Amino acid sequence: MRGMTLSALLGSTLLVTQTETCHAFVTPSTHRAAARVATHNLPSSSSTTLPSGSSSSRLFMEVIECDVAIIGGGPAGCTCALYTSRADLKTVILDKNPAVGALAITSHIANYPGVDRSMSGEELLDQMRTQAMQYGTQYMRLQVFMIDVDHTGDETYTKMVYTPEATIKARSLVLATGAMGRAAPPFPGEAEYLGQGVSYCATCDGAFYRDSEVAVFGGTIEAMEEAMFLTKFASTVHWITSTDVVKIAEERAAAGLEYNKDIDIDHVQDLLDCPNVQHWSKTRLLSVEGDPSGVTGVQVQAMGGDAPEPQIIPVEGAFIYGAGGGNKPITDFIHNKVEFLEDGGVLVNEDMETSVKGVFAIGDIRNTAYKQVVVAAADGCIAAMAIDKFLKGRKTVKVDWIHK
Repeated sequence: MRGMTLSALLGSTLLVTQTETCHAFVTPSTHRAAARVATHNLPSSSSTTLPSGSSSSRLFMEVIECDVAIIGGGPAGCTCALYTSRADLKTVILDKNPAVGALAITSHIANYPGVDRSMSGEELLDQMRTQAMQYGTQYMRLQVFMIDVDHTGDETYTKMVYTPEATIKARSLVLATGAMGRAAPPFPGEAEYLGQGVSYCATCDGAFYRDSEVAVFGGTIEAMEEAMFLTKFASTVHWITSTDVVKIAEERAAAGLEYNKDIDIDHVQDLLDCPNVQHWSKTRLLSVEGDPSGVTGVQVQAMGGDAPEPQIIPVEGAFIYGAGGGNKPITDFIHNKVEFLEDGGVLVNEDMETSVKGVFAIGDIRNTAYKQVVVAAADGCIAAMAIDKFLKGRKTVKVDWIHK
């Protein structure tokens, strides 16, 4: 859909709109989307199409006007919404699914300040969302497919967000969709055991595998650094790579390529020097195995002409990187409307503002190396204060807003 206009997308469909203003402290009750505004039950969204006697159908699409539109309902988006709502800015969160983000699938939270370690990521996220809503944030289960940030034709609402059920017109836009995009389809068993032994963040979950055996799949720098972190906890780290990373790293080092974003000889050697690392070179990951209790092993097969039969490596945790995915910024809906870094993250300044004025990016969508809940929340706070300054024409940020 790169470069596609809304009219081209809708084709011959007759678009009939009704405008609703998103109030910071008043939940709408008259329009169709009121049923989709978040409640604690978080009902699914559905579009309304009425039959027509002509060849063109009539799609009744709602238009919502607000000060701040936030795409993504994770810790970054919810924190930003909390602050902007407290600043009396009309705020809408658009969230594809509250149960599939990096925080939502985390079984236990052990490194977020002030939170009991028995709390799950889903519980923490529920509290964050509820807190933002209590201050007036409107939460909607909607899938965003396109944005427009420079040709809206509206001097007030200069940002547009398009979903199948509604169009959101905003004075500012926040991109907070995270970084769990896939570069390839998941392996068999990967999705099934996600959050039950399958993880994409060793820093988040490594401590849960103390004295246990784990598998790390991938030959990238990220995979190596995650595997190195796991050596502090796991009894054995089974590092599985589909290529001969040692040979490749040595060849690149000999050619004068001291550092490569995929393979670096120093990272390879440091990892292999660890006594609790077992390297499975030129080995395919076939599937993640498990039972109702979670992951029990990974099935692998050596590559080559005389490759043996597949075998199961007994492990309790499977950390999957590389082609298996899990850490790619989710930016497909942006369509190059803002500038990106070489690694795929959205480029921002110290205020979390992108290359487009009034558009901000927070959390893992920036592809920061520090993918932590507390960092995402901090991003949300910074962006919210910057948005308040931007929309109200201040020269400096206001620390917080007090409500009686």
